[in-house]
Amino acid sequence: QVQLVESGGGLVQTGGSLRLSCAASGLTLSNYAMGWFRQAPGKERERVAAISRDGVITYHTDSVKGRFTISRDTAKNILYLQMNSLKPEETAVYYCNAGTWGTVRTGTADYWGQGTQVTVSS
Repeated sequence: QVQLVESGGGLVQTGGSLRLSCAASGLTLSNYAMGWFRQAPGKERERVAAISRDGVITYHTDSVKGRFTISRDTAKNILYLQMNSLKPEETAVYYCNAGTWGTVRTGTADYWGQGTQVTVSS
């Protein structure tokens, strides 16, 4: 059974940093593309970042480029999202997902975590 479990969310001040983790079980990260989405209250789910199956290619949405970094540790089977210079408008539940390079960016991936709340205070 595949499980993706996010952690690392919390309350941080504007300009602060958080590192989100997504621990995977039942699948091997090196066999899947992985991604992060977020959803703020009353808003549509938004893609944030993705990493290809081989780990060579990464994608970051324009609004987070230079501040967020997606990475993975295949030995630990954990996906990360380092978030720096956080803004209040980035308050949301952050979800990781696993699938193909296409599906992890379009939000149609097969596997999703339960999400972790990130709150950025102004």
